[in-house]
Amino acid sequence: MLTFKHALLTVMTSILLGLGAAPSNVEARELRYAIGQPPKALPVVAGQAFAKAVGDYTEGDLTVKVYALSLLSMAETSAGLRDGIADVGFVLTPYFPAEYPHNNMLTEASMILQLLEEDVTGREGMAFIPALSEYIFQHCEECLEEFKAQNQVFTGLVGGSSYGLVCNTPITNQADMAGKRFRVGAANWSRWVKEMGGTPITMSANEMLEALSQGVVDCIVLSTPEIDNFGLAEAVTDISMGAPGGIFSTAGQNVNRQVWQKLSDDQRGAILRAAAVPAAMVPYSYHEREKEILDRLRKKGIKVHDLDPSLLVKSEAFIAQDIDTISEYYAEKHGVKNGAKMLKDFRAILEKWVGLTQGVDSLEQYQELYWNEVFSKVDPSTYGMK
Repeated sequence: MLTFKHALLTVMTSILLGLGAAPSNVEARELRYAIGQPPKALPVVAGQAFAKAVGDYTEGDLTVKVYALSLLSMAETSAGLRDGIADVGFVLTPYFPAEYPHNNMLTEASMILQLLEEDVTGREGMAFIPALSEYIFQHCEECLEEFKAQNQVFTGLVGGSSYGLVCNTPITNQADMAGKRFRVGAANWSRWVKEMGGTPITMSANEMLEALSQGVVDCIVLSTPEIDNFGLAEAVTDISMGAPGGIFSTAGQNVNRQVWQKLSDDQRGAILRAAAVPAAMVPYSYHEREKEILDRLRKKGIKVHDLDPSLLVKSEAFIAQDIDTISEYYAEKHGVKNGAKMLKDFRAILEKWVGLTQGVDSLEQYQELYWNEVFSKVDPSTYGMK
């Protein structure tokens, strides 16, 4: 079995050199991994790293083939994974509010990052994603049961960097937002847009470019690296940072339950260990690329604005109040009975991770931390087997 460090170096070297995976044994089992993002998007690059790590950790006994924007779209992945069309899937739980209420209630709390100390600035995703993965694995049986009901086994989250406003018109204050249409990817951002005077529009991420280009929406609530991931630069004229904040997180490589239970303990353990690769790689890479992308877009003539302080003050007041709204809404709409306690307990774990990530200055260090604190504590001989 390869060591953690050796396998990580092998994965990263292969990606940087553009090499394919080593030829697999003809007897090896190949899993189909559906990711509804474009082939060059960071989550797909990380998905390829996951596939390479699975092959390395199992010495070719188990391999993964990534299908980017081909086997299943983002909207199709949850059901497609449930029904066995894919063996592994990139499941965007916020797209399915009725199926994943406990998970979605927690992801909707990501805007509380705006209320934490400045230590988290620029590392929002690096703290939030592992904190929520830890909470789901170790403290949220209801979350795991939701995946079980969809015939899936949860193997950790991936997510990017903090959200701002990506627009085809200047937005600098609340007056600018009045009457504008904002594409949102989750209910927390929808509530924020309404509070600030805009109109939220829900659509698949695969439709964002056309909607922004044709003026169907004026802005997209989005992180800056997604501009590259979805090829939006040609439609963007203005970007405003500082609000609403928050992180979009998703179940990065859920496994079909029947497939999972037919694997050996060693194979399941390899998937969990390999899952630490994209889990760390995606948020780390998003944060690394933010400044570079904004600088490049400025040079192309896209204007980058700071939001008016009065809007930021109102935004923070909304976020503080919205924590209660989230638990009340999920209790009334989806029967989540202990939402307030869940959010309180999760916040303590999030604050722990804000501290844990302060000394991290390399992807390898971050991935090692993620493995030690989260994935290594999951027992592959029992997890997902009942």
